[in-house]
Amino acid sequence: MAFRSLPDFIRRCMMSKKITVLVGSLRRESIARKIAKAVIPMFPEGYEARIVEIGDLPLYNADYDNPAEEYAPLPEAYTAFRQTIKDSDGVLFVTSENNRLVPAVMKNAIDVASKPNGDVAWKGLPGAIISHSVGAMGGYSSQKTLRLALSYFDMPLMGQPEVFLGKSANMINEEGGFANESTREFVQGYIDKFVKLVEANPRH
Repeated sequence: MAFRSLPDFIRRCMMSKKITVLVGSLRRESIARKIAKAVIPMFPEGYEARIVEIGDLPLYNADYDNPAEEYAPLPEAYTAFRQTIKDSDGVLFVTSENNRLVPAVMKNAIDVASKPNGDVAWKGLPGAIISHSVGAMGGYSSQKTLRLALSYFDMPLMGQPEVFLGKSANMINEEGGFANESTREFVQGYIDKFVKLVEANPRH
């Protein structure tokens, strides 16, 4: 798309809907990360979707949010992550499954942005979940436990369809896209519905 001037480009960027993508895996070449990268281009014009790293967030400790605990100052990573979530128009969780639960790195990110009490960054934020596993269940247990955690925050969440990507080991091809066209079309339809959810629940 051509822009008439730099101010026009800046205004366009400011108007873009910001979608934060969180990956529930720490492996650099994880399947969850590959799926997230394949999904990002599915968002339409006017949307800016990007992966926000959560692996460096310190494990949540309530003392960080207690001004009386001088030994535990609030980590800068907490402040930055909370603001990123507040500035987002939507959040897409792409996660694997560990021992029938959502991976610890994802749960920790949820905990960090859920505090301090009375200033929950997740509140009112439209959300969508894509889970996967190399087995046939597609991360079913992980997604259900993630939904349980998010249900506490009054977030508009995608209901149907649900995306459980099973047998995901070879789901992403060498070009970084979905190897199976029917899978790609299904996920694209899910993202299209998520966009409608974001439009129906504006935060800013």
